[in-house]
Amino acid sequence: MKALWRDLVVAQADDDDVLEIDGAVYFPPSAIDFDLLAPSETGYTCSWRGDARYYSIVSGDEREPDAAWGYPDMSDAALARIGVDARGYLAFSPAVSLIHS
Repeated sequence: MKALWRDLVVAQADDDDVLEIDGAVYFPPSAIDFDLLAPSETGYTCSWRGDARYYSIVSGDEREPDAAWGYPDMSDAALARIGVDARGYLAFSPAVSLIHS
């Protein structure tokens, strides 16, 4: 699966390596091009996953605010609910197209 913003591949992983959690597709850290991401000041707390960390996609003078998010410090209960250690995985906003490989 690819996560595309405009013509940039922000993340790419085998379909079997991504996770679907509450309708969002999360890519593993090894699949993400962090050179295209800048930390955001946006905050959000999920009732069961904890505090989210947001990122904006940045390329040259172009920016897509808060286009990615993840939960770096999930509790053991959240990890057990998901069934895999999803810390560091990122999901993307609708501004990013998801294309199956």
